[in-house]
Amino acid sequence: MIYTIVFFIIAVASFIFAMLGLGGGMVYVPVLNWAGFDMVKVAIPLGLLLNGLNTLLVLIPYARKKLVDWKGGGVMALMALIAAPLGAMTSDKVPVQTLKILFAVMVVAAAIRMIWSSKKAEPGNMMSFLKRSVIGFFTGAFAGFVGGMLGLGGGFIIAPILMMMGYKTKQAAATTAFVVTFSSFSGYLGHMAQGEMNWLLTAVVVVSVIIGSQLGGMYMTKKAKSKQVKLIYAIVLLVIAAKMTYGALTYKPSPDKTEHVNAHDETSLLMKGDKIDDGFDKTIIVN
Repeated sequence: MIYTIVFFIIAVASFIFAMLGLGGGMVYVPVLNWAGFDMVKVAIPLGLLLNGLNTLLVLIPYARKKLVDWKGGGVMALMALIAAPLGAMTSDKVPVQTLKILFAVMVVAAAIRMIWSSKKAEPGNMMSFLKRSVIGFFTGAFAGFVGGMLGLGGGFIIAPILMMMGYKTKQAAATTAFVVTFSSFSGYLGHMAQGEMNWLLTAVVVVSVIIGSQLGGMYMTKKAKSKQVKLIYAIVLLVIAAKMTYGALTYKPSPDKTEHVNAHDETSLLMKGDKIDDGFDKTIIVN
């Protein structure tokens, strides 16, 4: 049952975020965590994998419409590719509660920025390639590092910056997808060493993302209105931020079950059928 619920939530998230050129990691990670999967070992690595897959797939309809600025987004993509694994390596050194608070703060900032930009007209002039490259250098590095640490592609940072540079909403979404694909897969590789692969869960959510991303990409290129997309995005982010903040404030780490074990409890740590030597001439079989 839990896999079915996760499937539908991930599909809807993929649809919405594909319209924005974002992977959806800011939904994937908390959803997987709420479903009972470990934040650092399962939710964040898998969130990055799905993030990259979603943006990679949505690049297809965007590229067909020639909305992707391959040259302009190149520097940003390169820096995100380099910085994401560095962020991933720090995630297991940061307390879960701190990760959740950082996650919520970033999401709220992205939501506020998007609400503000939804009231503005589409930009008319784009910055020069040199200015875009300089800003992209630092933005890509920061977005990649933060995204790799939190299980995001960093698109919620990249998209507003691209709009500030003069990209129209659809162009910004398409170019963000290009950059986020690199940062997500790079961050995922950085997490692989400490992650735990759940093959059934991975198969379920991958199929979900494939369906949602293709539908979202087609809708964005054909029917979606820029203001409408921005408002939907902001609302979704604020709901997620509220839930993540509540989770961070009420989070209680589970006690280590091995800390208070005495000699009378030793068999409770063994699986059925395991053997232990009691120090005499016989072996105890745990059944």
